[in-house]
Amino acid sequence: MNTQEIVSKLWNLCNVLRDDGITYHQYVTELTYILFLKMSKERGDKVESSIPEEYRWDKLASKDGVELKNFYRQLLLDLGTKGEGRIKEIYANANSNIDEPKNLEKIIRSIDQLDWYNAKEEGLGNLYEGLLEKNANEKKSGAGQYFTPRPLINLMVELIDPKPGEKCNDPAAGTFGFMIAADTYLKKKYDNYYDVNIDAEFQRTKAFTGCELVQETHRLALMNAMLHDIESEIFLGDTLSSLGTKFKDYDVVLTNPPFGTKQGGERASRDDLTFLTSNKQLNFLQHIYRSLKKNGKARAAVILPDNVLFQDGDGNKIREDLMDKCNLHTILRLPTGIFYAQGVKTNVLFFERGRTDKGNTKEVWFYDLRTNMPSFGKRTPLTESHFDAFKEAYQAKDRTKVEDERFKVYVVEEILAKKSLDLGLIRDDSLTEYDDLPDPIESAELAAAKLEEAADLLMSVVKELRHLGGV
Repeated sequence: MNTQEIVSKLWNLCNVLRDDGITYHQYVTELTYILFLKMSKERGDKVESSIPEEYRWDKLASKDGVELKNFYRQLLLDLGTKGEGRIKEIYANANSNIDEPKNLEKIIRSIDQLDWYNAKEEGLGNLYEGLLEKNANEKKSGAGQYFTPRPLINLMVELIDPKPGEKCNDPAAGTFGFMIAADTYLKKKYDNYYDVNIDAEFQRTKAFTGCELVQETHRLALMNAMLHDIESEIFLGDTLSSLGTKFKDYDVVLTNPPFGTKQGGERASRDDLTFLTSNKQLNFLQHIYRSLKKNGKARAAVILPDNVLFQDGDGNKIREDLMDKCNLHTILRLPTGIFYAQGVKTNVLFFERGRTDKGNTKEVWFYDLRTNMPSFGKRTPLTESHFDAFKEAYQAKDRTKVEDERFKVYVVEEILAKKSLDLGLIRDDSLTEYDDLPDPIESAELAAAKLEEAADLLMSVVKELRHLGGV
């Protein structure tokens, strides 16, 4: 049984809980509580030894009926209040939505009977990420808001190219997908950090950090990190509050900040951002480029909606500030339909923080992967191959020699004059371009002129014929 089959079996267990009125997202959270104990046992490492013996998997699996239900609820309470380290974080404020003891028993028995040998071979982290992805793809769960498509994450990580020893961060971590992808990328590239020149301890405990606002999502991120052998800090809190002032001096930032305005429309409660607006993405953008090291090498790839590219007022000032402090070298215009809300138009901004705070952007290259593209969704999933042409253009030694109509460049003077970064889109073949249609007034005047000319010619011919007849 492979990972995909195990994920399907786990997901189908949700049907058991429908009578308890449990949502998909609550189900994944509930699974996290139970899977943590089971996976800790399967890993057989120090994680299980840090769980109080009376609350380990074997104790839970040995009970049934009402005794099981009461034991499980006490387990959640005690691990969340008396546990230590990551265990206490994962079970903080945990409570169960399962009322029927038989349902809880069925889930525990079903999990115990899965093919855990193959699951371990393929990676428990992969299994858990499969569950998170399943949840994100289920529209009823609403989880797509924090789940970025895996092909897009992998593209951003590859092009940013993190290095061993660099501090990487996601200030809107969600389930920690970007940081896990960065860690996976480096492990593949550097043989699981076995190279003697790589500090494996730093990679495991310091290299990948994040912050997540929602506690339920935060515990999913903690579980995901643990199953990928990452023990670095994932803060629970709001990056746009005073907490975010400590997030700085990063080599790499990879993130997909939440869309929409800040709750209630209030401005970020930060005293270190130059331009405070109610636009959450603009505040996140400021935080991100200010959190990068000023060494000419620190870099970021950030997913942002279209309004960030054209919003006036503070939006224009923040774009100018970004282009001053950083080299904003590339903007990828993403296709629609790849996020949870149909029609949301998004982009990836790639930039590097300069050594100084003035004049770092000279030109910006735009790649239009939106126009004349398929309508992505369940029937037409986004794949890594859809980014092949963009990747080739991005990595070209001389971008001016790239022959691709989707790839355009604008110098910074043009951008500042337009006061917008909403640029680079090509002609949409699915739409009628009014510029290509003849002007109705000009067309009528031209037709009248031609008619008059034809009438004059006809009168000349008639006169000539009369003249000949008279002879």
